[in-house]
Amino acid sequence: MLVSDCLYGDFIVEKVLEELILSKPVQRLKGIHQAGASYLVNEKWNVTRYCHSIGVMLLIRRLGGSLEEQIAALLHDVSHTAFSHVVDFVFENDHEDYHESIYHFVIKNSEIPSILAKHDYHYEDLLLDVSKWNLLEQPAPDLCADRVDYTLRDMYEYGYISLEEASHFLGQLIVGNGKICLNNIAIAEWFVETYYKEVIDFFMHPLNIYANVTLARLLKKSIESKVIDEIDFLGTDQTIIQKIKASGDTELLSLLAGLNHGIQVKEDSESYDLHKRNKIRLLDPSVLYNNEFVPASFLSEKVRHLGNAAYDKAVKGMFVKVISG
Repeated sequence: MLVSDCLYGDFIVEKVLEELILSKPVQRLKGIHQAGASYLVNEKWNVTRYCHSIGVMLLIRRLGGSLEEQIAALLHDVSHTAFSHVVDFVFENDHEDYHESIYHFVIKNSEIPSILAKHDYHYEDLLLDVSKWNLLEQPAPDLCADRVDYTLRDMYEYGYISLEEASHFLGQLIVGNGKICLNNIAIAEWFVETYYKEVIDFFMHPLNIYANVTLARLLKKSIESKVIDEIDFLGTDQTIIQKIKASGDTELLSLLAGLNHGIQVKEDSESYDLHKRNKIRLLDPSVLYNNEFVPASFLSEKVRHLGNAAYDKAVKGMFVKVISG
């Protein structure tokens, strides 16, 4: 099977990966938008969990990761619910890890274990302890394939960086001590700056905050009205929207109407309609320096400054004023 990706190119993948890609749990991710409600207010903000999952798998392949780690990468987001992390706002999950709490349930009750068994793999060995996959996941502030892919993918698709810049960065990735690192401080500064464009300029964009807060309110009320229930979140974004539309509930439909491509908002800490703090996300990648791997912040004032500014912005949160729409 040929798998193509805008960031990583074309790869022929093994049969087990082909069958997993074509499975229902992975195909469902085509209907799950990475940024939650954002596509409802900006049609260009439309990256899906499917594209990201394929990307993380291919990035690990490009870095020389094992087939087993590629499998784990492909499947790392299969338990993401409709609208991704908006579910964490709905169920007031401050750690933003609802999808992780249901991961075992989703995997176990799918065709994935049988596909893996057919190829002599046991799903519990590959999927239930992510700590064994050093390229796939690392705690912040380190680099990992998951963090690298969603940053490059969003920033490229939404026009913040060029494909040439993304390709140049990928050429500077190295594996050191089993983890993803960078081979010079200049490229580390570039990626740290790009990462904060993602988590501050995009995740905390006033329109993004408005969309996700509004959608969370809509979904909470839809649950209270028994229009949807928790199991519906294991469908797609569109299946939930269709249920809400079919309900005929005027309050729900009014909230839904507020999620449109014509809405206009701005940041305004003096006169605001809503305020939201996002999870604090910081980055300090390891860099090869004098034959050792050291945190970029040890070498760069710019990295330290960017991190402090991002922290302050995340703690302050975003104050949003609705202008029209």
